[in-house]
Parts: sequence; structure tokens; C-alpha cells
Amino acid sequence: MSRVRALIAEDEPLARRRLERLLRRRDDVEVAGSARDGDEALAMIATLAPDLVFLDIQMPGLGGFDVLREIGGSGTPFVIFTTAFDQYALRAFEVHALDYLLKPFDEARLDAALDRALPLIRGSEWTQRFVVRSAGRILFLRAEEIDWIAAADNYVYLHAGGAAHLVRTTLKALEQKLDPARFVRVHRSAMVNLDAVRELAGGEVVLRDGTRIAASRRSPLLEGHSSQSHSGGAARD
Repeated sequence: MSRVRALIAEDEPLARRRLERLLRRRDDVEVAGSARDGDEALAMIATLAPDLVFLDIQMPGLGGFDVLREIGGSGTPFVIFTTAFDQYALRAFEVHALDYLLKPFDEARLDAALDRALPLIRGSEWTQRFVVRSAGRILFLRAEEIDWIAAADNYVYLHAGGAAHLVRTTLKALEQKLDPARFVRVHRSAMVNLDAVRELAGGEVVLRDGTRIAASRRSPLLEGHSSQSHSGGAARD
């Protein structure tokens, strides 16, 4: 099973480094990045699309609750609050935080929080929504809205509605998070949403908007269709 990708949002350097060190002990968690304040956390959530955020409540600029308000309190990504103040506990759970770690917490308390949180995060199994930045705004893009996905080194472009949104993750990692009944890898650098496919023609996948994507013969989408299109007709621009 793939590791849960975590982002740390903590303004105190020592606390940030300690939490990163504790998380790196675990084989089931990947530290996707570390933010030094709420504004940086908001930007990194949009670009890195982590599964889980360890979110400090009091930070310069945007605080933890401000960050959640900016992204709409959607529950994506999941949140574990970290703070030195216990008076925010009730409010934290009102916004559906998975846990509330009161600093200074020890290794055992962190492990207990993760052991409870990870099954809940994985329980959703397939990613249903992405957080992306577009023209200075933060958008929530549903997986079903994505027509196809292109690899770009350690990033991918999510193509949806004629726009391309850059997200920091690999195509291989994303393939493990998307429903295989909906998304199929057609090439080492491309995946398609089956609902967006209009036809298969000449070794290419033709989407409903006319986009043509070269497909590998080993792609399951082309099995049995190497010489004919999905619809039986010729490809059209």
C-alpha cells in the first residue's frame, strides 16, 4: 500500500524539524513538505496535494483555522492540529480534525494519532478531489472532471475543461490513488478518464474534445482494439 503524504505547517523551526524527524521514522508516511507559516501552508496544499496536514493553530499571517477557512473547510486534506494551547480543542473537532496534538507531544502520542488517522485516510481508498491553484484562486477539482493526466517529471498536468492544472506528484503515485475502474494508464506518460474517451483509432486514444493521445500497445485500453476504434468509426478532429 502506498504511503500517506503528509505536510507539516509549523512556524517554530525546532518543532518543525522534530516533527519531520519523527514522521520519517515511519514506513507508512512520506513527508511531502514543510511550511513555515499559514500562507506558505496554503500554497503548498495547493501545489503538493498532501493527504494529511499537521497544522499548527497559531502562526504568523494565516493561522491554522484561517488556512482551513481559505480552502473551504472541505476535509481535503485531512488535518491533525498541533498546538501549545488546549483551549482550541473543541473548535478543532468542530472542523473535523482527525486529532489534536498538544505540544510538546512525545513519539508515542504521535504514533497513536497516526495509527488512528491512517486507516481513516485510506478508508476513502480512491482520491475524489484535488486542490489546485488557478489564476490566484484555490479550486477544488473533482476526479470525474479530469479528462486526462500528463506526466511532467515530478509533476503532473491535470487536464479538465480545456485547462491544465499543475500538481506536484508523479504519475506513478497518482495511478495508485485513482479508481482503476475510471482511470487507465495508456502510456508511460499519460492516463485517461474512460468517460472522456470518444474512440480508439490508429494506436491513439481520441477524447471527446478531440484530443489525441498516443497509447502503448500494452495498455489495457487497446487490448483487442489494435486495429479498430472503440466506436468502430474513424477518428475525427
